[in-house]
Amino acid sequence: MGELDRVLGGGLVPGSLLLLGGAPGVGKSTLLLQAAGSVAAGGREVLYASGEESREQVRLRADRLGAETGRVSFLATRSVEEIAATAGETGPALLCVDSIQTLASADAASAAGTVSQVRACSATLQELAKSTGMATVLVGHVTKDGSLAGPRTLEHLVDVVLHVEGGRSGEYRIVRGGKNRFGASDELAVFRMTGQGLEPVPDPTSLFLEDRPVSVSGSAVAIPLHGSRPLLAEVQALTARSRYPTPQRVATGLPPRRLAILLAVLERRGGIDLGDADVFVSVVGGLRLADPASDLAVAAAIASARRDRPLPEGTAFAAEIGLGGELRTVSRPEARIAAARRAGLATIVLAAGHGSALAGEPGVVLAGRLGDVLRLGERDG
Repeated sequence: MGELDRVLGGGLVPGSLLLLGGAPGVGKSTLLLQAAGSVAAGGREVLYASGEESREQVRLRADRLGAETGRVSFLATRSVEEIAATAGETGPALLCVDSIQTLASADAASAAGTVSQVRACSATLQELAKSTGMATVLVGHVTKDGSLAGPRTLEHLVDVVLHVEGGRSGEYRIVRGGKNRFGASDELAVFRMTGQGLEPVPDPTSLFLEDRPVSVSGSAVAIPLHGSRPLLAEVQALTARSRYPTPQRVATGLPPRRLAILLAVLERRGGIDLGDADVFVSVVGGLRLADPASDLAVAAAIASARRDRPLPEGTAFAAEIGLGGELRTVSRPEARIAAARRAGLATIVLAAGHGSALAGEPGVVLAGRLGDVLRLGERDG
């Protein structure tokens, strides 16, 4: 599974312990069963232990997915000791546990799913993985705020943490690395949910721009890096007259503190008055913008929304904004430019500091300060 291997840093490492988290129904068990079938298809033994589903339920899903399960052994139990004993006898290359919250250990006198049980079961499985060399994948649930359920020590205990994201009714699923001792921790893969399971999307560069509106104010395209991959993202902004003494600042897919800084820079350095306005910013498709290179797109979208004037069509932005309103260079500008061009965007706005490296590049606009970009939008709009 090439896309999953990308997030893992090359594939599953023998003796590693991996935590796969996500909301109910998002596709964790489907992804795990497909991975188990892929390992089994390579001639290796797999043990799939489930405390949530019966043998027949897993068999029906495997048949629907067309997964190779000839070398996959199934164990329905909630006892971590039974899983460890069976794995010790059969010696599989991969152990799948669905899910860690359903297991119980005889060493912990509490109900399954409690902090003490999760900690005890995870420690047992970690010792098993390290001593036998089998790769072990644990499925974990998430809380209402989207964080992994259970003690924080669970995330520190495992070698790799993967998050499966995406709405149940949506077509796409994002597998994001949150921790990886064997590769980049912020890699991302995109899958399409179909009747035959999760199908990888090899080049999702412009995937989240498919339904982008044309000639609408408050919409800008960012080119953030997710691990080693540039992925275009649509940033939407909306401003409205506030009806409260303290205007609202709501961010989805963007750190709220970063939004507060950009609003202050826009007002102080860009001349955009936002003191009496509610500001709403959203990143389309469930993406999260952690790359500072997204700053300029966020600021441009907010300015466009405040002025109610669309940004020039076919334009993407990639620059970090300093507190003085200066635009700062970003890493791998050539890869970002190539991604924008593959998506059909003719103009890419970057910081002036890239001038020597990108001199003469067609479609590249270099700007030194935020105000230069805002005036560019005025001229082109």
